[in-house]
Amino acid sequence: MILLVDHLSKYSYDEKVSLNPHSLLLIPQQRSYIKILESELLIAPNPMGKNERINAEGNSYFQVWFNETTASLQVQSKLKLEITAFNPYGFILQSGLVYPFDYFGYPEELLPALHLFRQVEDDHDELLTCINNAKSVSGDHISFLAALVADVHKDWKHIIREEEGLMTLQEMFDMKEGSCRDLSWLLIQMLRKVGMAARFVSGYAFNPELAEGHELHAWVEVFLPGAGWVGLDPSLGLLSDQNYIPLACSYHPLNTLPIYGTYGGKGKSRLFSEVIIKQLE
Repeated sequence: MILLVDHLSKYSYDEKVSLNPHSLLLIPQQRSYIKILESELLIAPNPMGKNERINAEGNSYFQVWFNETTASLQVQSKLKLEITAFNPYGFILQSGLVYPFDYFGYPEELLPALHLFRQVEDDHDELLTCINNAKSVSGDHISFLAALVADVHKDWKHIIREEEGLMTLQEMFDMKEGSCRDLSWLLIQMLRKVGMAARFVSGYAFNPELAEGHELHAWVEVFLPGAGWVGLDPSLGLLSDQNYIPLACSYHPLNTLPIYGTYGGKGKSRLFSEVIIKQLE
C-alpha cells in the first residue's frame, strides 16, 4: 500500500525567543517493509543549517540550527511511503533458550550491549503477578509474549492523554488506564523485571479500522536472540506488523520525542501537533 503522512508541529511562544539547535526525529527508521518514495521537511523560520545525523542508539535524525529570533516554530514533515506485508512471527529463535524462566538469560556476549534495556526504572509489586499470569497460559517464549501484551490490553484501558510525561506504575495500577506511551512503559518494566531487554518505540500507527488509528503512537520492542527486536503493542494487544512505522527507538521514552530542543528567553511555549495519514492504494 501507499501511505501519505502529514505530521505538523507548531510551537508558539509568549514573546520572541532565540532557538538553540533542535533535533528532529522525523525520519522513518530502516525496516524491510518500508520504502520512502518522497519526503519533504518544511521548517519556519528557515533554519540557518540542516544536516542528517545518527544518534547514540542508531536513530537517524535531522539537526537544525537558527540565527534569528522568532515567536513561533513550525515543523511539517510530509512523507510518501510504500508499505509491503510483514509477518511479525516470521523468525526462528536461537537454540538453547530456556522456557519457562525466572530471569531471562542472554548469551554472555550480548550483555554489554543490552545493559540499559534491562534496567527496571519504575518497580511495582504487581509486575511479577502479571508476568506469572501470562506464563501460566503459555508454553514457549512467543506464546508468553503474546499472552502478556494481550493481558495489558485487556486489563488497562487505552486513553488519549494530553499531559506531558509518563504516569507512574502506581498510578496505572490504581487507575487501570493509560495512554499508549504509559502502557508501553508499563510493559517495558514487566519485561525488564524478568531480565528481558526492552525498548520504547515512537512512530506512526496506521489502522483504518480505528477512529484513532492515524496518529503518532508508541509501542515496545523486546530483544530475542535469533529474532532481534520484536515489536509489541500493548494498546492493541498485538505484535507489531507493517502498520507500524518507527521514527525512534530508545531505552527511555524521553529520547524518542519527535522534536527536541531548547530556546533562550522567558516566554512560555505551547504546542499544537497533528498527524494525518491517508492511504492512496
